[in-house]
Amino acid sequence: MAEAATMVTAPRVLILRTAGTNCDQETKFAFERAKASVDLLHVNALVANPSQLNEYAIFVLPGGFSYGDDLGAGRVLANELKMKLGETLQQFVEKGRLVLGICNGFQVLVKTGLLPGGGEDQQRATLTFNDSHRFEDRWVHLRIGSTLSPFFQEEDTIYLPVAHGEGKFVPRDDAMLQSLIDNKQIVAQYVDPEGNSAGYPHNPNGSTADIAAICDPTGRVLGMMPHPERHVLPIQHPRWTREGLKPDGDGATLFLNAVNYAQGL
Repeated sequence: MAEAATMVTAPRVLILRTAGTNCDQETKFAFERAKASVDLLHVNALVANPSQLNEYAIFVLPGGFSYGDDLGAGRVLANELKMKLGETLQQFVEKGRLVLGICNGFQVLVKTGLLPGGGEDQQRATLTFNDSHRFEDRWVHLRIGSTLSPFFQEEDTIYLPVAHGEGKFVPRDDAMLQSLIDNKQIVAQYVDPEGNSAGYPHNPNGSTADIAAICDPTGRVLGMMPHPERHVLPIQHPRWTREGLKPDGDGATLFLNAVNYAQGL
């Protein structure tokens, strides 16, 4: 009798939400399309029972305006996570699991100190007001220049939307920027359609060194301002009727890579 096929359990993803979160459902769809098992959980429920985070392989902070960004983008949620769940999140990362912060989630990770990471329990960078002094809602080209993060397996140029008012990445000092460069923690940079560094509007916020995404030194904690969950289907491309359909949107690979990596956790 033939041996029964081994059942593969879908990696579990926890997407955290709170007042003001508005991209949780899109992010859930993107991970489910990549064959993950996804749960949405309010931050109060996680604070009440932090140990449940151990049941997951991937922890996600989606986009939106957590707590209305009343004290600055992501500041209130960052303080809440740091004060109430700091040790739990640190242990989660140390176990080799993945953390993803998109837009507001990126802002939160930076303000908790989980990014840029490296062991210092303090904020060493920020995401502040766009140089244009307005909310930027547009599509951008990104050069993936580092494969340190499991979320990106090859260097490439991709096309994703941004939607933020405080997306300008600023490191604490030149030494911090050089550390990001040397450690290959700059995962994605804004470029023009030809793949070259360029100013506004290709860099929509004025980020130092055109930085759009960074990871921690392990690569397992990733933060990015553009929204990959808004371009997982080919029909989400703004010019698909003129340029034709690809098999997937440019953001889909990130979720597939994460789920494939998490299969081994």
